[in-house]
Amino acid sequence: MKPRITVITIGVDDLEKSLRFYRDGLGLRTEGIIGKEFEYGAVAVFDLQAGLKLALWPRKSISHDSGLPQCSQCSTEFTLGHNVSSKAEVDDVIEQAKNAGAHIVKPAQDTFWGGYAGYFQDPDQHLWEIVWNPGMAVED
Repeated sequence: MKPRITVITIGVDDLEKSLRFYRDGLGLRTEGIIGKEFEYGAVAVFDLQAGLKLALWPRKSISHDSGLPQCSQCSTEFTLGHNVSSKAEVDDVIEQAKNAGAHIVKPAQDTFWGGYAGYFQDPDQHLWEIVWNPGMAVED
C-alpha cells in the first residue's frame, strides 16, 4: 500500500442537511448530490487540496455497501484536522463553522505544544480540529 489518501468518506444521517453545512456554511466546492438514480448511490463530493476529496455518504448506504450493520456513533473515534496559517484564521474558521450550525466543542485556545486549536462537530457529530501549528507551513 502506498502512503496516500484520495477520498475521505464520512457517514451522514441527512445528506441534504450535511450538504448545506459543508457547501453553504463552510464554503467547500461541490457539484452537489450525485448518484440519486441509484438506491444506495446518492453522495456529495467536495474538492479539497489537490488529489483529495471529502465525500458525504448516508450511513445506511455505507452499511449496505460494506455489509456491516450500522452502529452507534462516537465522535472520538477520529478527528478531521484542518491546518491554517495563523491563530486569527483558527478563530475565523471556528466562527464560520459556528455560523453554519456547528457545535463548538472546545473554543480555540493555546495548546500545550505551542500551537493554537479548537474543535467543532458537524451536523453528524464528526469532530473537526482547526489548528495553527507554528512548525507546519500551510500552502494555499
